[in-house]
Amino acid sequence: MKSGIRYIISLALVFLTIASCNKEESTEPDPSPEPQWPTDDTRVVKSGLNFPWEILWGKDNHIWMTEREGKVSKIDPLNGNTVFSFTIPDVAPQGEGGLLGMVHHPDFLTNGQFFVVYNYDRNGTYTEKVVRYTYNSAGNTAGSPQTIIDNIPAAGIHNGSRLLITSETNPKLFITTGDANDIRLVQDRNTLAGKTLRLNLDGTIPTDNPTAGSPVWTIGHRNPQGMVLANNTLYTSEHGSNIEDEINIIEANRNYGWSNVNGPCNEPDEITFCNQNNVKEPLWSTGNLTIAVSGLDYYNANMIPQWKNSLLLATLKDATLYQFQLSSNGQSIVSGKQYFRGNWGRLRDICVSPAGRVYICTSNGGNNDRLIEIQKPE
Repeated sequence: MKSGIRYIISLALVFLTIASCNKEESTEPDPSPEPQWPTDDTRVVKSGLNFPWEILWGKDNHIWMTEREGKVSKIDPLNGNTVFSFTIPDVAPQGEGGLLGMVHHPDFLTNGQFFVVYNYDRNGTYTEKVVRYTYNSAGNTAGSPQTIIDNIPAAGIHNGSRLLITSETNPKLFITTGDANDIRLVQDRNTLAGKTLRLNLDGTIPTDNPTAGSPVWTIGHRNPQGMVLANNTLYTSEHGSNIEDEINIIEANRNYGWSNVNGPCNEPDEITFCNQNNVKEPLWSTGNLTIAVSGLDYYNANMIPQWKNSLLLATLKDATLYQFQLSSNGQSIVSGKQYFRGNWGRLRDICVSPAGRVYICTSNGGNNDRLIEIQKPE
């Protein structure tokens, strides 16, 4: 076990009230602390949801959402009305698996393309794939599925998976994958489990990837469920086992240690492994406990000035929104605060509107999940 004291001191976070747990997808949160945000500054945009997984602010100024059983929805953020939805037919929800991350093409308003990642039954083998769909706004329909990458190992736990497209002139698709409950795969560069993958938007492999002909960008991941690009830095959030949830900075061809390293390289065996395997230590970790980190986003709007230049992190077991103030270069965390602990149960994902309103979706199941807005509409 590792001590979390130095992380607590350096980040000024009080983690001692959080109970450690062996599985990130279990344990009821402790609802005792009072919320630190006025309750009249929040509203429920939509209720009656069932395990929403991704929420993103679409380029059409609507919230696009996935639910784990296979449903994709487009929601009006002003009134919560669902203006479009469809169900992907071959999604196979199993445990934590099902329909997971989603991202819009940079030219979505022109071509209607969006990408989803989900688990399905491939000839009797539970498998993960990324598929591109095309949304027709005139007919309010979606179709023309095109598989971008397939044969990603999957399981009832530890599938990742977030999607992100860089906004550079030549955009790339990043995909996080979990270890699919098989730690033997994570350090193997010939498998797609426990990796960050990088592809061209048509599914071809970029010529500047670390290994020619391979989509693998980084290795050594356990279960990354949050990803955001801010100021040319790619950040992910990743579940630990029973210690050391992490926020990482993703760099090409680096190793992130699992399952040989938990958190930073500070045990003798870990130090040896890190020195021999180009391990990138986490930007932040929870030390001797877990809080079950999930969705991650970046805030830099004026609506909530105290959150400018911050990472916002949703947590499941801890049922809390964490705000981490970044340094000016984005390479360190200078302070952190906690909000809404226990208010709505488990929190799965976050998105931020261009105006600076923050949206959170819960992950409690039973058709009782909600989409919540922190700042009221103008």
